[in-house]
Amino acid sequence: MGALVILGGIFYRSFLLPESAVPVISGKTHEITITAKKDQWRFEPEIIEINRGDKVIATVINEDEYDHGIAIDAFGISQRMPAKSTIQFEFVATQEGDFPFYCSVPCGEGKVDGVKRTHFDMISKLHVRSINSSTE
Repeated sequence: MGALVILGGIFYRSFLLPESAVPVISGKTHEITITAKKDQWRFEPEIIEINRGDKVIATVINEDEYDHGIAIDAFGISQRMPAKSTIQFEFVATQEGDFPFYCSVPCGEGKVDGVKRTHFDMISKLHVRSINSSTE
């Protein structure tokens, strides 16, 4: 039975897996910095663009006096950012598309330029372009 499952997996990966789902490693590395802006309940930059297969080394700065978190579900990232700290993580962008990254630790609310902002406003986007086109 186990051999049948293994052979089925090999067949699927070899013949049925869509090309857009096949893991790719480009050999390129992007070092990015993401900042949780002090008392603004937002990340900067709000959009990060990379190519599928690129390795990302992210430095994340928490400017606030309270904890935040950062999560990118599609790439298995979930890290706590203690107050006034800097953390790092890395991953390979194995799939293309638009993926949210967000604060994964409840962090309160406040007013920014007269507008109420909350923990739920801390959502930004990672755009992973196809390896076939760097302009997608």
